[in-house]
Amino acid sequence: QVQLVESGGGLVQAGGSLELSCAASGRTFSSVPMGWFRQAPGKEREFVSAISRSGRSTTYADSVKGRFTISRDNAKNTVYLLMDKLKPEDTADYYCAAVLSYVMGYMFNREEEVDYWGQGTQVTVSS
Repeated sequence: QVQLVESGGGLVQAGGSLELSCAASGRTFSSVPMGWFRQAPGKEREFVSAISRSGRSTTYADSVKGRFTISRDNAKNTVYLLMDKLKPEDTADYYCAAVLSYVMGYMFNREEEVDYWGQGTQVTVSS
């Protein structure tokens, strides 16, 4: 059974930092692109960031560019999202995502492309 399990969410003050982790199990995710989406209360889920199979390519939503950093450790089948300079508008449930593409350099930013989702972890940023 394929599972993506997020951790690291919590409550933080504006300007603070959090690091989310997504551990994959059930198959080897070291060879597929992975990323993060988020859904704020009353809003649709939106793309945050993605990372290629190798980790050499990354992409970010404009709203988090320069503040968030995505990385991966393929030996541990884990993807990370380091969130710095957090703002109240970053408050949301954050979801890990994986796309079953084996194309080198493949990147994604649409929900429709995602094959596997984590259960989500809540991030709350207080002002």
